[in-house]
Amino acid sequence: MKRFNTIKKYHNFLRYRRNFTTYSVNKVFSFEIFLHWLKSKLSRNQFLLLSGILVGLTAGMAGVLLKSLVSYIHYFITGKFHFTDQIFFYIVFPFLGIVLTTIIVILFFKGQDRKGIPAILYEIAQNSSHVSPVKMYSQIIQSAVTIGLGGSAGLESPIAVTGAAIGSNFAKTYNLDYRNRTLLLAAGATAGIAAAFNAPIAGVMFAFEILLTGVVFTDFIPLVVAAVCGSLLSKMILNEDVLFHFNARNEFNYGNLPFYLILGVGCGLYSRYYVVVSIRVERFFKKLNFSKLNKAVLGGSILSLLCLLLPPLFGEGYQTLKDITNGHTAQVLDNSFFGYINSSDWILILFLGLICLLKVFATAVTIHAGGNGGNFAPSLFAGGILGCFFASLFTLIGINNVPETNMILVGMAGVMSGVMYAPLTAVFLIAESSEGYDLFIPLLIVSVTSHLIGKWFSPISPDLNEMAVTGKIFTKEYDKNLLSLLQTADLVETDFQTIFVDGTFQELLELVKKGKRNYIGVVNENGILEGTISLDDLRPYMFLNHEASVLTVREVMKAPIVVIDARNDIFSIIRLFDQSGTWNLPVTDKDGKFIGFISKSAILTKYRQLLKDYS
Repeated sequence: MKRFNTIKKYHNFLRYRRNFTTYSVNKVFSFEIFLHWLKSKLSRNQFLLLSGILVGLTAGMAGVLLKSLVSYIHYFITGKFHFTDQIFFYIVFPFLGIVLTTIIVILFFKGQDRKGIPAILYEIAQNSSHVSPVKMYSQIIQSAVTIGLGGSAGLESPIAVTGAAIGSNFAKTYNLDYRNRTLLLAAGATAGIAAAFNAPIAGVMFAFEILLTGVVFTDFIPLVVAAVCGSLLSKMILNEDVLFHFNARNEFNYGNLPFYLILGVGCGLYSRYYVVVSIRVERFFKKLNFSKLNKAVLGGSILSLLCLLLPPLFGEGYQTLKDITNGHTAQVLDNSFFGYINSSDWILILFLGLICLLKVFATAVTIHAGGNGGNFAPSLFAGGILGCFFASLFTLIGINNVPETNMILVGMAGVMSGVMYAPLTAVFLIAESSEGYDLFIPLLIVSVTSHLIGKWFSPISPDLNEMAVTGKIFTKEYDKNLLSLLQTADLVETDFQTIFVDGTFQELLELVKKGKRNYIGVVNENGILEGTISLDDLRPYMFLNHEASVLTVREVMKAPIVVIDARNDIFSIIRLFDQSGTWNLPVTDKDGKFIGFISKSAILTKYRQLLKDYS
């Protein structure tokens, strides 16, 4: 009887779960039907406005969820351990963050760990703005584990990627074209950034400066609406104060301009150091002949050691900045091994300098060893510490009335501008998240100076340079962006005739009678390209009755001036056309076998179609 009741309860549970699942699916399906009906009734602009609201709210909720998860994890681990457990705390948790994230990626996401803003730029340029649905939740899970347990990275990039995936898949559900799909992708990322910082204008600037580079757009209202919805939702649910609320901030004084100019140069040079070190750490982990898990173990060990030596490297680091600006510098020092050294002004400067130098190592190791996060928060943190470093140095050499808090704020914008190549995003982000609109002039001075120094070293962000050079992402060269979308395989015309190199002239004439093309490929018995024949090549022989009867294909054909390898990209193909001065070129595979021709006409036709679809 007992066994019968157990079976009955189990069947009731299955029935309940099936009914609940059916109900949930029906609700979602009904909602989609309603939106499809609305789409048929609304104009394009009206539906995009509605889409911006829905995507903004969803991406904003994703941002709230991620921030809440990280907050709960932080609360749990910091509530269980105190400074007396410092060695255990800083050795175990950062290590666990990277290793657990890697295990999650391997077990649940099939080892696919492409992350960060470059991945989204790639989807825009090479995948028609289609982002995998998995990214709507994978980034939240991975970054929550990494950063919640102390990974030295930021939440903003995962939030932006999650929002972009939400926008892209929303557009896909309602069969929107490339332009609108890209717009909603950017709207989702915008809402995510706005929710992360409560800074809607900064979110919009982020979309224009980073995501929509090389994409022509006239519609921007959905971006603004999504940013407002994301920021408002985050504000309502989390009820957070201004992120960088520093009570000691000074009013802007024109007499302090030299400080800001020097800081701007310092931020530019430090930003270059930041990106170079980050790239070298990434290459180091890529070259390691280790499994993903072994790389995570190595990276986790390095990060734990760094956090043990300098606890401000643990997590995002915003609290350290708040403590320093609120006059709790001694407490920050005491919580590190510097607490065992007699405190002095020079010790403080050394402490700040080491944080600046090692923060980039901690962040790069976190991201490239297997964790998940971005460079938003680390660049802001490093910039704030750099601003404090310069302010402390100026004070130490005898300069009075140095605006320390102001220099921390503008330093944050300066380093972010130099690292992300996004000066306007940095300016508005700090202005909005610190209520520092009165600091617009120093923010602009430092951010633009830092940005110009970065551009002097490298016109394109080093983080994106390799992908930009190979045409995998868009740049500001709009024509080049469209050409990069042309794939060699799509341009090859394979309906051409071929003839064996030892064939007779009569066989060639019979082939011409049946064909519709002006070019014929000449191959040997293995299919290897030997030459080409055009109708112009045949004209001198067509009316030579006796002489033509003894001719062979080998005598009529011409060796191709240039041969296209099927692996060539569109830019090298165009260069080959320019060099040869011909209208058609043969194409071979990696083994030299003839597979067809590419014509200038095919390239121009494809380009015109792309121009119509993308502009």
